[in-house]
Amino acid sequence: MIINDIEKFLAWVAERELELTYDADRHKIRIYAKHIIIGDLWLPFSLSFDPKKNEVYKVEKNWVIFLVRAGTAAVGYFEEGINTEHKVFRAYMVRKKQGKSQIKYLKTKGKSRAGSRVRLGASEKFFADINEKLSEYLDKYPVDYMAYSCSKTLWPFLFSEEGSLKKDDPRLFKVPLHIQEPGYEILLKVNELLQSVNLIPEENFLNYFSDYKDKAPQAPEEEDDW
Repeated sequence: MIINDIEKFLAWVAERELELTYDADRHKIRIYAKHIIIGDLWLPFSLSFDPKKNEVYKVEKNWVIFLVRAGTAAVGYFEEGINTEHKVFRAYMVRKKQGKSQIKYLKTKGKSRAGSRVRLGASEKFFADINEKLSEYLDKYPVDYMAYSCSKTLWPFLFSEEGSLKKDDPRLFKVPLHIQEPGYEILLKVNELLQSVNLIPEENFLNYFSDYKDKAPQAPEEEDDW
């Protein structure tokens, strides 16, 4: 659920004597009741949290979003939440009969015929183009966060020694939902989510927050498809 007024929500949490911890890597507040996790409060990139004072304050941040699936990707640079540049990539990577990417196919079969070599070449160029564009953003702009959605199978192909994108970069932030088909509209929707205060209760505590009145309509949760 989207929280409209985070200050009011934090006051509500304090009234119930709930415990909070801040996860800086995921930029979220974990909420406990008697040492039991009852939910996570995902914070927008435009807010910082002071765990000592239990307060949030606005900050000016810039970020990159990249959403990658086999054969389709969308990347963009956002300056204080406003998209100033974006690029959508598409490649011929999927075997029609098997419905799997050429990378996955070669992992299981180990051999490549003419059509497979074409798809493999397209796959290599696909990831090289994504890395080149992301490197351009990182070299050109001040980037505070890099929000991504990419399956573990494709993750190793996204990096290169020459590019500026590194898998151990502390600015990397996994988008907390599943992206089915990357595109420009989805890129903007993800950006909207990253600028929202999103409360995700633990499954056994879905009703715990029901008496909190100041909340917006339900937001997409981590396993929803976009």
